Amino acid sequence: MELSTPALLFPAISLLLLAYTNRFMGLASVIRGLHQQINENNKELIARQIISLRLRIKLIIGMQILGVLSISFCVAAMFLLFLELSQFGQVTFITSLVLMMSSLVVSLYELIISGHALNIELEDIDC
Repeated sequence: MELSTPALLFPAISLLLLAYTNRFMGLASVIRGLHQQINENNKELIARQIISLRLRIKLIIGMQILGVLSISFCVAAMFLLFLELSQFGQVTFITSLVLMMSSLVVSLYELIISGHALNIELEDIDC
């Protein structure tokens, strides 16, 4: 394995972390909006949304942690490969890939919950 192999992951991880951060910021905006509405609208509907939002916050933080660990292991793999410690570099790179895949799996789960949360939102306006 060459030094350039882990380097290929850098753009993907950066974009992934940016996407996760955007999801987190969007979620924060929804929470602030719900906070303003809590006294104005259906409290039961908002309470169901808050339960979902709390879980989604935890999942997004987990996705970000896994993404940061992934890039850290990727950097370590490049360093080890630079030092010509191929076996350690390969194991470290594989760990980086496993962490990235874990982050993507958590992201998929959060996306499913997000879809469910949107359906809760639509319950209020079903015709």
